[in-house]
Amino acid sequence: MYNIGSYEERLKNFDWNIAKKDLGILDRSTWNIGELCSDRICRMGHGSRVAMYWEGHGGKTATYTFDELRIHSNGFAHLLRNTLDIQPGERVYVFMDKMPELYFAFLGILKAGCIVSPLFSAFQEDSLLTRLSDGEASAVITTPKFVKRIRKLLPRMPYIKHIVVTNDLTGYSPQEKEIVHQVDRVHVAHFESFQADPETPSILHYTSGTTGKPKGAQHVHDSVLSQYLTTKWILDLRPDDVYWCTADPGWVTGTSYGIIGPWCTGVTQVVFEAGFRPRAWYEILEKYGVTVWYTAPTAIRMLMREGDEIVREFDLSKLRHLCSVGEPLNAEAVIWSEKVFKKAYHDTWWQTETGSIMIANYPGIKIKPGSMGKPIPGITAAVLDPATYTEVPEGETGLLALKPGWPSMFRSYRRNPLVYEDKFRNGWYITGDRSRIDREGYFWFVGRDDDVINTAGHLVSPFEIESALLEHEAVAESAAIGIPDPINMEVVKAFVALKPAFDPSDDLSLKIMNFIRKKLSPLAMPQEIEFVDSLPKTRSGKIMRRVLRAQETGEPIGDLSTLEND
Repeated sequence: MYNIGSYEERLKNFDWNIAKKDLGILDRSTWNIGELCSDRICRMGHGSRVAMYWEGHGGKTATYTFDELRIHSNGFAHLLRNTLDIQPGERVYVFMDKMPELYFAFLGILKAGCIVSPLFSAFQEDSLLTRLSDGEASAVITTPKFVKRIRKLLPRMPYIKHIVVTNDLTGYSPQEKEIVHQVDRVHVAHFESFQADPETPSILHYTSGTTGKPKGAQHVHDSVLSQYLTTKWILDLRPDDVYWCTADPGWVTGTSYGIIGPWCTGVTQVVFEAGFRPRAWYEILEKYGVTVWYTAPTAIRMLMREGDEIVREFDLSKLRHLCSVGEPLNAEAVIWSEKVFKKAYHDTWWQTETGSIMIANYPGIKIKPGSMGKPIPGITAAVLDPATYTEVPEGETGLLALKPGWPSMFRSYRRNPLVYEDKFRNGWYITGDRSRIDREGYFWFVGRDDDVINTAGHLVSPFEIESALLEHEAVAESAAIGIPDPINMEVVKAFVALKPAFDPSDDLSLKIMNFIRKKLSPLAMPQEIEFVDSLPKTRSGKIMRRVLRAQETGEPIGDLSTLEND
């Protein structure tokens, strides 16, 4: 690991200028994220270094160097600015699977000075319309596979000037507003990147819509400072690493740490287009000699469900650092990883709005299984009373809040200033999560502010219940929600997917209830258990408790565009 001192030493010596110096940001000409992730690496003499090992469906593979990354992203930048006359500040959306063109286009849009908004490839027409109309998209970059969805929306989106269709164009015939772009036939050796300054808008990411309509969180080029330092200090990436972030670029993890973080540090990364399959994932880890792996707790739990024996079939000896993201990591998963990988997962906490990791289990510090860790250097975090927005005593549960001002903090919700302003209270950014701090300064996740179960005046963490449920021998997956109760306000209901060797029964339900009663408290004990085959999850792996809650109460479910459906 980098010899950068203890957690306390990092805090003492921290300065954002560390990142500015490392990235060579001396004037406006070098602040553009697209340039920093490609041209700059080539100028440093690393153009021949592999930037991306890509593996698609059916075993298709491709390898791209940083010089090829530079040239292909130049091609998209040239197309937008010089051929299509898309101006700096206009919004360009990317709608495709995890193929190489997505990554080239992402950097090219930024080089052109435009705002890039990546869209998750599972989005259907209504979800696309919500986001494209909110951003008044000037252009959409997509593939023949997805272009039909955009065509159907054109009558309702007159602001779209062009649809760029790329990838496999064999036999493709463009229609209205469509142009084709064959990446392997376009080689633009030089493109003068737009001279972005720190506050130039860069990425428009939409929240997952867990409460109401998805909101467009606007980020700026200054975010690269946070993403660079957290990539080095928290993910511990080094120049000779092979890194794999399993997140889709349709979500913030897939851009902050699946594009910007590794490439602005000049690190080789793996991109695997296919979805989750335990054996395929282990094969990727072995085949490419992955050294640093960043994935989601849901995926980790699914690997746990598959068992320990399959792990022994693969040579994973090059793995040296494991991190998780997307939802709280259960203590049981940390213990399991130490057993099968001989390394603990380091949980990280952050949000679409924060743009980069805010709280984490650092390399080299003691991991407390189940804890979020400690705030990263440059970040001040606290737990606040929800009524007064003042700090609560150690150990008490309250609202997790951050002091504004870090580089990757979102600058607005597009066309929604009142909601944005409401996120800031008494000098703090209110995250919407509840947590507590222990005597050693570690933060512990309790739940989303609207997920916390209030039973008889006591706040119960669904995450804590779910973690305990996973420790029962019969439980493979779990979710806990509060359901209305005339006496206690709410009581706990658990949804449980069983391991293959177990069958649902009233007797098993009682055993699980008593297990939680003994493990946590009578208040946390589910009053009802419903056995299910699987739980509703987003494609990024988060359990959608609001779907379960809406099914129970008859309330509106809200946006389902992110729901896993296969």
